[in-house]
Amino acid sequence: MKVSSLFKRSKNLRSMNEINNEDVAEDFAVRDKKTCTDPYLQHAWVSVCIDILTRNVARAEFEIRRNGTAETDTPLSKLFLFPNKLLSRFDLWKQTCAWWSLDGEAFWWFGENYVCGVPEEIYVLNPRYMQHVVNEGKITKWVYTEEGSGRPLIILPDEVIHFKDWNPWNVYRGVSPLVSLGLEVEQDLLAAKQNTGLLKEGGVPKGLLKTDQVLTEAEAELLARTWDKKYGRGMKNRVAVLGKGTEYQPLTFSPDVLKLYDMKKWNLYTLLAKYGIPPRVANIQDSKSSLSGTDTDSQHRAFWNYTLIPLLKNFEEVLEVQFFKRFNLPETGVFNLETIPELQESEDAQSNRDIAEINAGLKTINDVLRKRGENVKPWGDIWYRASSLIPVVPSNTEI
Repeated sequence: MKVSSLFKRSKNLRSMNEINNEDVAEDFAVRDKKTCTDPYLQHAWVSVCIDILTRNVARAEFEIRRNGTAETDTPLSKLFLFPNKLLSRFDLWKQTCAWWSLDGEAFWWFGENYVCGVPEEIYVLNPRYMQHVVNEGKITKWVYTEEGSGRPLIILPDEVIHFKDWNPWNVYRGVSPLVSLGLEVEQDLLAAKQNTGLLKEGGVPKGLLKTDQVLTEAEAELLARTWDKKYGRGMKNRVAVLGKGTEYQPLTFSPDVLKLYDMKKWNLYTLLAKYGIPPRVANIQDSKSSLSGTDTDSQHRAFWNYTLIPLLKNFEEVLEVQFFKRFNLPETGVFNLETIPELQESEDAQSNRDIAEINAGLKTINDVLRKRGENVKPWGDIWYRASSLIPVVPSNTEI
């Protein structure tokens, strides 16, 4: 071979990355039409995860506070309590969290009647119908296509609050948390379809009747019908009598089918990890995990501490910048977590803590009673030293 021909061929050389990508494409061929077009509709665990997040986020009361005091009867507090005539406080945060968890962004709109100043209404819009228009690096307007009518609606940036997760590919929009789990979701749907096909029309028998006798086709069919009639579906715990030289051999799932179950389990835990949901919160009991109530309580508490509270804090900061600071309001908005049982100590643990602090002189009995909302004692403001404690008097050398 000539040297010149080698150099000519070198022009067609491809990088290892291109070759590897081609190999992967051959092993995991991607169909032109994706199997999963709507994860929330088609994938059960995506729906379960989002439902768990939304209903728990909405449990936290959003309060308007001024100088640390919650306001309950002001126009601003009523706005977040009744965002519009058809939307409740619970639904406001549930829908916001749902769009955030599904598409990585959510939009609040102040309504068609909004002119300026603090809004009187809040509507949650579908991010999939929002299109941004950019001019000189800034969003100048949003174009919202109304669902049903298809009418385009021009919305100015000052008329919306945009909750969005960090997006490395588009600084103007959020990104779905499922963007990195597309393959796992697709695998689950394909595995589910294969299992459904196996159940419906796979034609795989549950067992084989083996005999050392030579049977005609009619005899074999008669034997199968007789066996199915006597020992088929709904005929459990019956004694089977086999003919001479006849043996029954049950069939099990093939290793390939069993691998599908292992893959689906792996994908499930990947999905739970992505959304920050511990297994017990999703009512999943791993055979290796503890059955104790302490383990369940700790997972529910971790769900709030490491998933929901950071998410709620994110929502608070977005509103602080895009709502309270924008309108130069002295109030602020915070989620009150004092009523969330998962974040509260048990009564026994709280009692033990109170007793220890009373004995140590950090609290009086009346301090504890006031905190519990109970009637105080006439003598409860005086601290009584435990008889086991001895006062320490400093010596002259220490003075």
